[in-house]
Amino acid sequence: MSPAVIALIALGAVTHASWNLWIKRTGAGGPLFVWLTAVVASVCVLPFAILLHGDIRWNDLLLAGGVSAVLHIAYFLLLQRGYRAGDVSVVYPLARGSGPLITVIVAVAVLGERPGLQALVGAGVVIAGVMVIGFAGGRQGMRAAGPGVAYGLLTGCTIAAYTLWDAHAVTTLAVAPVVLSLGSTVGQAVLLAPAAIARPARLREMVRMHWRDALVVGILSPLSYISILFAMTMAPVSVVAPGREVSVVLVGLAGWLLFREPHPVQRLLGAGTVLVGVALLAL
Repeated sequence: MSPAVIALIALGAVTHASWNLWIKRTGAGGPLFVWLTAVVASVCVLPFAILLHGDIRWNDLLLAGGVSAVLHIAYFLLLQRGYRAGDVSVVYPLARGSGPLITVIVAVAVLGERPGLQALVGAGVVIAGVMVIGFAGGRQGMRAAGPGVAYGLLTGCTIAAYTLWDAHAVTTLAVAPVVLSLGSTVGQAVLLAPAAIARPARLREMVRMHWRDALVVGILSPLSYISILFAMTMAPVSVVAPGREVSVVLVGLAGWLLFREPHPVQRLLGAGTVLVGVALLAL
């Protein structure tokens, strides 16, 4: 694997972990914050979409981007609520791990796909990692981590939903991935615009208090996606996809070192187990 691919994978993992940790640290969230980040992300993705747009069928793009926008709004809102209700070392690994797991389950039950033994083992390993995180600290730790576990799993459902839809968009509908990303962020901005327009005073307050946070998240979120996209043009997906999930361990470490969250050994062990399981699913 070339140094360029390694650098792109590392950039994708670090930037994805960073914007999640930033949201946890600042506590920013809500529809107006999602609207701000969507506007910033749209501006950031636009040059890449112009460069790599390919053939555009507008009807397909409107459908693909609109559905993706709805699913991503649900994802961002649940994720932000999760970070306010629980520890980042619980919410993030469960969301990132359960998303691919649910995707495989739906692919088998609904789409009729038949994964190999390795994918099934990976699913079992993800479940084991989720249980290690959820049971960290015994019964008392389970009660304390309960809201984070619930939001992590709900967020994982939205990850599975937009993963399956986006995969359909870029394969069946043949929408270029970067164009889909732009359509999704623009769709989020359009769908949430009525909430922003209806509350001008609250919007001004949000901009005043969280414009830096919106810039950070709005820039790092698409950057993490685009860097992985470029890595996939230079190396097999089976190599790139597991590498990007190193962010699971990075966030687990940050939860311990930055936020002093409890039960670091068990949660890091669980995060590492989830990472292995996701790698097996990707391979």
